Amino acid sequence: MGIFGSSAMILVGYIYWETSAYLEQQTNATISAEIRGLTEQFRQTGGPGVEAVIRDRIARDPDRSTLYLLVTADQRPVLGNMSAWPAGELDADGWYHFTQRDRSGQAVPFQGQILQTSEGQHLLVAKEQATLVATRQLINRVYILTLVIGLLLALFGGIVMSSSVTRRVDAINRTSREIMAGRLQRRMPVRGINDEFDQLADNLNAMLDRIDSLIDSVRAVTDNIAHDLRTPLTRLRGRLENLALYPDISEKVRNDLNATITDADHLLATFRALLRIARIESGTHDEAWTDIDLGALLHDAWELYHAVGEEKEIAVHLGAAAGHMRGDRDLIFQAVSNLLDNAIKYSPAGSDVRLEMRDEGDLLTIAVSDQGPGVPETERGKVLDRFYRTATVTGIPGSGLGLSLVNAIARHHGGQLILADNAPGLRVLLELPKTDSAGPAAVPDSGLTRKARKALPLPGESHG
Repeated sequence: MGIFGSSAMILVGYIYWETSAYLEQQTNATISAEIRGLTEQFRQTGGPGVEAVIRDRIARDPDRSTLYLLVTADQRPVLGNMSAWPAGELDADGWYHFTQRDRSGQAVPFQGQILQTSEGQHLLVAKEQATLVATRQLINRVYILTLVIGLLLALFGGIVMSSSVTRRVDAINRTSREIMAGRLQRRMPVRGINDEFDQLADNLNAMLDRIDSLIDSVRAVTDNIAHDLRTPLTRLRGRLENLALYPDISEKVRNDLNATITDADHLLATFRALLRIARIESGTHDEAWTDIDLGALLHDAWELYHAVGEEKEIAVHLGAAAGHMRGDRDLIFQAVSNLLDNAIKYSPAGSDVRLEMRDEGDLLTIAVSDQGPGVPETERGKVLDRFYRTATVTGIPGSGLGLSLVNAIARHHGGQLILADNAPGLRVLLELPKTDSAGPAAVPDSGLTRKARKALPLPGESHG
């Protein structure tokens, strides 16, 4: 609007200046021509000839658009269509400005020049400026009207253009957020008009197609690894179990075999956790989004780990837990199970672990608090990385994948994982958006399903 308004002001101002100057120049040229003609007449015919010319011109101008007045040296009128010399002002350029009343009594501006004859007389020749003034007023009205209309058009055009651009940018941002949330199959919208936005969308879509192709390649590789390594490891574990059942082996060999079986279990659990993290982060995880009764889910997790805590003389408490959200129930249960397993594993005997949830409007926060060694503030960002373990947990079995998996699940649901002090111990907050809940009756959600039980971490699998 500022640029458009400034342009309109400059344009109309230039038109005003040029038109006004042109009309004024024409008026001045007419008066100057009159003066030159009368001066020449003085030279040729003297006073009587000039008076005859003036009478003729007055007779041909009944509207008095041109005024003539010839006076003597002592200001006595001799000839003209004015009764007396008008009061006025003489400017620096020699133009005499004054006003006269017309037949309706309105003041009309005049501008003229004064000619002094050789006989000491003075001749005033003036043209009315009403046309010039009216033109200037008209241009002023047009100027204001044009400026107002121009600004309104600029505002309307700016709103239309900016809303169009905003809609397209919002569409790209909305699709980008969906892709960042893991929905890699989404693509940028294209209008088909091949403008800059379409070109940008085409480039982004080509890039996403390439990324999707690379993810498919990675998925194929991980599936091959799963087939080529997990199956032999499972067979190896089975053979070790069979060997441990032989009655003829010594107790030392049996203990070594059992330790090897535990290592194989740990290796298989680590492999499954890595594979699951990769699939969640790449968006290739098979989604089973339903309405989740988090109160029932937390109660199921508490029931399962309450017994685990009793074995280690750790009290697991369940606080307030009520709320619904949409998401993958098995993944949420896996995340809560990992957090409880971590808390119990790192808490000393005789301490407490607390599981609770807060409903904060559009956000649900699941909190797991323990009284273990905690995580130094400088390392809280690092423990979310795969295989990273702090020096405070040295000697306790773990793979360093538990918190990585919980963080991947949180991001997959549009949430985040936050580590905080519990004084003493660690307080882990799993913040999850409610999204569009379908209601508590959407899917039966009470009890622990077989699939959820299969998703539980094996000993040593969940720890971060």
